[in-house]
Amino acid sequence: MIKDDFNIVKSGFHKRRVRFIVVTLIMTILTLILCTSMLYLGNTKYSPEVIIKVILGEQVKGASFAIGSVRLPRMLSGLLAGIAFGMAGSTFQTMLRNPLASPDIIGVTSGSSVATVFCILVLNLSGSIISITAVIAGLIVASLIYILARGGSFSGGRLILIGIGIQAMLNAVISFLLLRANQYDVPAALRWLSGSLNGMSMKNVPVLFLVVVIFGCILVLLGRHLKILELGEQSAITLGLKADQTRILLVLSAVFLIAYATAVTGPIAFVAFLAGPIAGRLAGKGYSNVIPAGLTGAIMVLLADIVGQFAFDTRFPVGILTGIMGAPYLLYLLIRMNRTGGAA
Repeated sequence: MIKDDFNIVKSGFHKRRVRFIVVTLIMTILTLILCTSMLYLGNTKYSPEVIIKVILGEQVKGASFAIGSVRLPRMLSGLLAGIAFGMAGSTFQTMLRNPLASPDIIGVTSGSSVATVFCILVLNLSGSIISITAVIAGLIVASLIYILARGGSFSGGRLILIGIGIQAMLNAVISFLLLRANQYDVPAALRWLSGSLNGMSMKNVPVLFLVVVIFGCILVLLGRHLKILELGEQSAITLGLKADQTRILLVLSAVFLIAYATAVTGPIAFVAFLAGPIAGRLAGKGYSNVIPAGLTGAIMVLLADIVGQFAFDTRFPVGILTGIMGAPYLLYLLIRMNRTGGAA
């Protein structure tokens, strides 16, 4: 009897493992296909041989500019930002055990956005100083939300409510800055706020790559602890996990990812919010969904950018299309929470 039960458990574990690996591989292949498509699609289409030559550093007339200076930076920025958004969003949602607990819902992204808009409109700054300011602002807002939600014992629900309130306040600050700014500076801020890959250059890529690699690896390595935190505060403590220290490290890593990616591409709507639930549905339970969520975020950003560029007569920023995808799901979650008495 015990042996049969053990075999059933072992079989279930094997199936979950196979499913996780297969889904991750399929997502990786789809991501590579979308990356290749972004390098190929455009007013002028180049052969794979020409694309490879440009990537390897050879100078090819016409192609070196179109691919090396326009398409490649755009693709890499979208890929890395999507991974950052997906990983950060999944981490917050898993840790707080609520799909509404995404950085772009609870105010972290808005904190970075306020800092960036302030730098653009008031200080007339550009470049790396904006990225640094955005990260600092994201960390300050995340710390403020965490401190206000602590209240003796940590509460994910309280944190979400406080975060939504702070986000509303920060969005009001953004509106105030836009209204008070010089009218000639406002279009640049609005383009950034829409979430776009337009104007990306290779100088954006190296630091974004390092941020994704360093803090993404931290989230992956802490994936097992993240699953324990998902069981709840008391269960995590019972299992010997230093819950507060682990949670702080997870939050810091996720905030660095989301804040720096936001500074580079703008707040691409709902990618962090959607990537985790989609990855969870596809990859199943039993493993940390940080990697599948990162791949899902990359797929969403790259696919939305391709559709926004080539599917319509007018070209749309990627953030508009991801916003169209995410808004119905947010409404669905709110309706379901209302029907179930607050459980998402």
